Amino acid sequence: MGREAVVIESAAELRALLPDGGALLALDLGTKTIGVATCDAGWRFATAGKTIKRSKFGKDSELLRAVIAERGSKAIVLGLPRNMDGSEGPRVQSARAYARNLVEAFDLPVLLWDERWSTSSAEAAMIGQDMSRAKRAEKIDSHAAAIILQGAIDALSGNAF
Repeated sequence: MGREAVVIESAAELRALLPDGGALLALDLGTKTIGVATCDAGWRFATAGKTIKRSKFGKDSELLRAVIAERGSKAIVLGLPRNMDGSEGPRVQSARAYARNLVEAFDLPVLLWDERWSTSSAEAAMIGQDMSRAKRAEKIDSHAAAIILQGAIDALSGNAF
């Protein structure tokens, strides 16, 4: 495992590991699906990608490996599903375990990023675009991943509000 392949929870730590930037991959980890989003190496814009049907980690990692290779991702941002009061429940523990598996599988740093409100924000944005209910259901996870990633890259680039 590389020196930089760690699980972290601070944008400042990731910025220190990647002083020259680099493309990022974000994941919104659900029980049935994984929403995927990517951003450019300059950390400006997050873009919703595909939604992967969740399976065993080995199969998930094969699909993610292809995206990482295609985009040249330097790190992964994984949504951390804290409770609304900020406390941590079973889903957070599951996300932390998944993050450790990602580090082991890809030898990349994994930034855990608070994902509270990401799905509702994504849904509101898609409703604002007059997207049909069926289309929203198909794309909600990848759009939530893009919201998670945009929050992280805003913090990484100093544009957080």
